[in-house]
Parts: sequence; C-alpha cells; structure tokens
Amino acid sequence: MMSKNKSGARIDEKLLERAVELYNRYRAPEAVARIRKVTGDRVEVVFEGSFCETCGIRDWVEDFAYVLEDLGVEARLEEYIEPEDDDTRRIGVFRIYRLTRRNMEEMTRDA
Repeated sequence: MMSKNKSGARIDEKLLERAVELYNRYRAPEAVARIRKVTGDRVEVVFEGSFCETCGIRDWVEDFAYVLEDLGVEARLEEYIEPEDDDTRRIGVFRIYRLTRRNMEEMTRDA
C-alpha cells in the first residue's frame, strides 16, 4: 500500500517495512524499530531496547534516516520523543522529502 505525501511522493509501506527489517537486523537487540503510524509525509517509528547509552540514544533513532537513505528515500528526523514513563522506548518522527528516481522505478516495477 502506498500513501501520498504533501510533496506528491508516494511512500511505499513495503519500503518502510524493509527499512525496519534492515534497521533491526543490525541493531537488535539493543534497539528494535517498528512503524507506529504513517500520516502524509510523516512516519512515526517506535524504538525499544536497552540502547547503548554511551553511544547516545538519539543516534540510535537518527540511524533510521540513514537506512531510509540507503533505500533511496530522503528523510529527516523532525521530532524526537522521550516518553517520561519509559526509559527503554523512544519515538522518532521522520519527514519524507522525496524518493529517488531509482526508488520510484523499483516501486513501479514491483506494483
């Protein structure tokens, strides 16, 4: 399923699932990501785990943007949320700016 964002780019939910799979492959169990919500050009991702606090917990969240970039998605962390009641969970809200031409061609081919 694809969601259209404000800039007209379509966000392929399979692509987001792939990003979560790649993120978790290399970062679990210290950090495990899951998509919480996709709204327009915003993707809300929940990160849970023990993290490596000496590395900087925010870095674990920001890494998701780099995984998206590797998949041809230009994204930026716009909001970083630290729930007061849970030290093992963080929420990152990413804005999707655009998909590369290569990525759009791959999605069209797969559709």
